Amino acid sequence: MFNKILIANRGEIALRILRACRELGIKTVAVYSTADRDLKHVLLADEAVCIGPPPASKSYLNMAAIISAAEVTQADAIHPGYGFLSENADFAESVEKSGFVFIGPRSETIRLMGGKTSAKAEMIAAGVPCVPGSDGILPDDENACREIARQVGYPVLIKAAAGGGGRGMHVVRGEDELIGKIHLARSEAQAAFRDGSVFLEKYLETPRHIEIQVLSDSHGNAIHLNERDCSMQRRNQKVVEESPAPGITQAQRDEIGKLCTDACKRIGYRGAGTMEFLYEEGRFYFIEMNTRIQVEHPVTEQVTGVDLIREQIRIAAGEPIAIRQDQLQPRGHAIECRINAEDARSFVPSPGEVKKYHVPGGPGVRVDSHVYAGYHVPPHYDSMIGKLIVNGCDRASAIARMRTALSEMIIEGIKTNIPLQRRIMDDEVFCAGQHHIHYLEEMLKKGE
Repeated sequence: MFNKILIANRGEIALRILRACRELGIKTVAVYSTADRDLKHVLLADEAVCIGPPPASKSYLNMAAIISAAEVTQADAIHPGYGFLSENADFAESVEKSGFVFIGPRSETIRLMGGKTSAKAEMIAAGVPCVPGSDGILPDDENACREIARQVGYPVLIKAAAGGGGRGMHVVRGEDELIGKIHLARSEAQAAFRDGSVFLEKYLETPRHIEIQVLSDSHGNAIHLNERDCSMQRRNQKVVEESPAPGITQAQRDEIGKLCTDACKRIGYRGAGTMEFLYEEGRFYFIEMNTRIQVEHPVTEQVTGVDLIREQIRIAAGEPIAIRQDQLQPRGHAIECRINAEDARSFVPSPGEVKKYHVPGGPGVRVDSHVYAGYHVPPHYDSMIGKLIVNGCDRASAIARMRTALSEMIIEGIKTNIPLQRRIMDDEVFCAGQHHIHYLEEMLKKGE
């Protein structure tokens, strides 16, 4: 086991990693920007190193500064969390070449699965169902692009090959707008990811977003920890996540889960990962793999009892997965609401000082957050300031518990999206489990 781990992240995930390290008896190193010197995990870590000014490009995305911090503090490994450099193959490779362990997949695996077209090709070879679309990136030949779209059938979706988060993504409903949307997607992808490559897929009108959590070690073992439903989304950003997904049968769960674990073994995957699917009319369609821990990992932890961060660390240290597939006994239902520092209607970020902070409690309530009274939310990073997670014996009880927890949560001094989360928990379509990935946008339009 490692003696010391450097946490190459900030906020709630950095604090979550620190706690897992403490339980394992591992010393920690926090790296931070000048805007984050008062973060909770920075104050709690065994050592802390400032790696630059507030802009992420000069701190949390500064590979050389992070690796130098690991060298100075004599860390054994680096945990990237999520976001920032967590899925950057060049960073993982630099970490490995510098003599440290990257707590995540090998760099070549990140590179393989990080390209949506190469990942899709690998999944097709592994027998995982995929959304019909182009074979690789779209060519420059406009007539060839038109022919590909005709074969797939309109509407189609243009997507950036090298990124996510909705950037470089456009729906095309007819041939007259195809070429213009391709050019637009390419320019957006180039600006956002420095890679203008795009590909094309069939656009599904009302799918749900279902993802499978996997763990795979270097001893040939791979397990899945069932699925999460992340269909409540705004602008392709998840707002509410839950496990298990409403309406998924055990037979479906077993079938898609085995396909995912078989794929992990095929590509030699190491660590925690998530296979993301669109689900419509009883069929799964692979869209991408996240080669890192997910924001929404707590709902899986709550229903399975497996500490995913702990398993990440153990696997990176060369140990086998601590649990077999047949030993998993998921219980109940868990829901996570992302708590963001933003206006609940306009979604404009709301940085500033947290004047008052009170979190809910009681059975089945968990809060993952780095916030405290007096903390200043900086304007430089993502607006998420915490996650409220509840679990109950079934979905209805989990929703009821979340309503109560949201009513007790108090954050003053800044605006938050708690009013929106309350509205979602009271929504009849959500409560019936009949929502899809476009539903929240429709719900918000009706409320305007």
